[in-house]
Amino acid sequence: MAAGYAELLRTRHAARLLAGTLVGRLPNATAALAVVLFVRAEGGSYALAGALSAVYGVCNAIGQPLLGRAVDLYGQPRVMLPASVLSALGMALLAAVGLDVLWPAYAAMVIAGFFTPPLEGGLRALWPGVLKRADRVHAAYALDAVAQEVMYAVGPLLVTLCVAAWSEGAALWVINLLGVLGALSVVVSRPSREWRSGPREAHWLGALRSAGLLVLIGAFLFVGLAMGSIAVAAVAYADEHGGGMVSSVLLSALGVGALAGGLAYGAREWPGRPESRLRLLVCLLAVGYVPLVLVPDVVGMTVLTGVAGVFLAPALACAFVVVDRHAPKGTVTEAFSWLVTTFGVGASVGTAVVGPAVESGGAVAGFAVAGAGGIAAMLVLLSTKRFLGDPVRRTLVAAPAENDRNGAAEPGFRAGRQA
Repeated sequence: MAAGYAELLRTRHAARLLAGTLVGRLPNATAALAVVLFVRAEGGSYALAGALSAVYGVCNAIGQPLLGRAVDLYGQPRVMLPASVLSALGMALLAAVGLDVLWPAYAAMVIAGFFTPPLEGGLRALWPGVLKRADRVHAAYALDAVAQEVMYAVGPLLVTLCVAAWSEGAALWVINLLGVLGALSVVVSRPSREWRSGPREAHWLGALRSAGLLVLIGAFLFVGLAMGSIAVAAVAYADEHGGGMVSSVLLSALGVGALAGGLAYGAREWPGRPESRLRLLVCLLAVGYVPLVLVPDVVGMTVLTGVAGVFLAPALACAFVVVDRHAPKGTVTEAFSWLVTTFGVGASVGTAVVGPAVESGGAVAGFAVAGAGGIAAMLVLLSTKRFLGDPVRRTLVAAPAENDRNGAAEPGFRAGRQA
């Protein structure tokens, strides 16, 4: 397993692109925590911190697919780097103006959220050209999903260290400066500079005219809902079982499960169509969420959350491949950005929905929301099989040659056994 990933990372540009993208995404991964810490340090309420974070999240959800479409039209360097700088300046504006007058703070969140560069989708658009072989692209998608879990664990720790060493305002500056440097590392690389999206049909729906992509968006909205609800339900469980670090232990177990599952999934090439495999993985993901309602003792619950996380990274990695196959020609970055945005929006919805459930029914009700989200995602995929058939034909709007990755096999890719 390790040898396969080592071979992947030894491929020219691969390690640099992965590391640069992860560093470039740090501001987005830590925005909620960094903003809350800053607002509290400035004497603001949790309500204000939540409102500012919500503005950031909404603008991020709007900006990602729009910037992804711009990347497909104009290339990565001309969009990614200016967007990264503008997003960092938005956070710097918040740190500079504070909370004495609120409208600049909200304006800062609008700028920072909307201009967050779509580095995640951009990297996945680069992998086929960099790695050439289907098995390596498959492993890269899995490694990317695993690295995301690590980033969401390391990012908050880095914010905390910056606060301890300097201040909450300095943490905003440092994290976003790192983000700009990460984006810069990506866009000055040769693959990023030379990458061009395939010629696209002018259509206002862009990537959303793919029926297959709409199915994925619907399914992963509910996967995100499940993930967002688990975070809150874990806190409620901790309150019922002694508090302390219990919620952190459960969420860490979830992350460890995802890490193990992603590494194992990416270590081999899987036969058959990825659409069929995705349905199986999401079914297994849903099955893993359901036993959480048993809420056993802490040891048992830790085991259950670890098992629940095992199929998350594989499902995400497989979804990236399916997106790549179904994105209309010339819209691959936008398509990836839609999936990322949908997952984030789903997590936010889950966080909002699970609150009242926990208030009325405790941790059991909270984990029941997560289970319902997983089952809903499974039902979406199982009930829409016909839309995840032949990716060349499954579009809402007919177009002459929909997908540059689907119409013909990539060099080195074997038709019928794509990752």
